[in-house]
Amino acid sequence: MTIRLTSLGVLLGALLLAGCASSPSYNYYLLNARVADGVAGDGPALGIGPITIPEYLNRTSMVFTRGSNQLRLADYDRWAEPLAEGIQRVLSLNLSAELGSHNIRPHPWARSDVPDYAVQVWLLSLDIHNQRAELVAEWRVSRPAANRDIERRISRLSRALPDANWQPADAAAAYSDLLQSLGSELAAVINNAETKREAQPGS
Repeated sequence: MTIRLTSLGVLLGALLLAGCASSPSYNYYLLNARVADGVAGDGPALGIGPITIPEYLNRTSMVFTRGSNQLRLADYDRWAEPLAEGIQRVLSLNLSAELGSHNIRPHPWARSDVPDYAVQVWLLSLDIHNQRAELVAEWRVSRPAANRDIERRISRLSRALPDANWQPADAAAAYSDLLQSLGSELAAVINNAETKREAQPGS
């Protein structure tokens, strides 16, 4: 009996070691803001979110299309945070810098702390096609206190990848650049609204 138990223990130990040795090693990627630090000032209070993404993108693995109706999930390439949270974080940093605001409020915000402007984004597509990273998003800029939309539209943005042998790291970098471009569009709308507001009598 002792010999059998010892043999069983050795076998189980060997199996555990083999399992550990074959565990996959994942690569994790972040979306990054592309703006300089330390430029925030006394700009308007900004509310960022909610950010809505398609359900097929709401997963840890990076997802790319294959053909017209097929998806490819990257086996070993993953997002380091939920994609919607990463988009919210990057847009917050980009808008903070572009608008000179240190007052950023992620959605949801308290009723007693309503921002001057709110930015809501519905991501419609984020993918690679023909060596180009593409982002399609519907967005809305509003004045929550006045319950009024400033502007709402769909942006279609793209950026070329280095070459045909692009890697997931290239995709993450290109997506980050596209979010910077989206942030610039949003910032332009808010800047224009601020200029009009400040020009009004009694503002």
